[in-house]
Amino acid sequence: MLQVQLEVGPDPAEVGRARRWARSRLVGSGIRDDEPLAETLILLISELVTNAVVHTGCPAVLRMLFGLTGTAGGSGTVRVEVADASCRPPQQRHAAGEDTNGRGLELVDGLADRWGWQPEGAGKRIWCEVDRGAPLIQLPLHSGAQGAGDADRDARKVSRAVTKLA
Repeated sequence: MLQVQLEVGPDPAEVGRARRWARSRLVGSGIRDDEPLAETLILLISELVTNAVVHTGCPAVLRMLFGLTGTAGGSGTVRVEVADASCRPPQQRHAAGEDTNGRGLELVDGLADRWGWQPEGAGKRIWCEVDRGAPLIQLPLHSGAQGAGDADRDARKVSRAVTKLA
């Protein structure tokens, strides 16, 4: 298992730094920058770090853990954790249509295979996991051929995520 971590200050500008750092670590772990998995993980990291910075006002620690299974090809689970010094539990809100905030944990719930939180010392750790072999949402950033089964599966996952956000 490979674990990397970054200390994040209580400043919203740190979110961009965390994304850049995470992207370079993903590439170093063998996840190409243009893979849907990379984009999903960067979005999850952005949401969790933003929540820590905005809602706690405390420094945080971003960790990424790359776990391998016994299968050939080195697939496994990528776990993202953000630990902060606030003991306030995360609250999943349900944003109305025009709200500009309140969708972060709903997005995490829709994109991650699993997520949760736990107390850690005087603070907490919120985490999410994405299975490297699991189907992911591929955002239509470019045109390309896609099998009918892939399109149906992606449409179902997008529908679930959008339904949770609505």
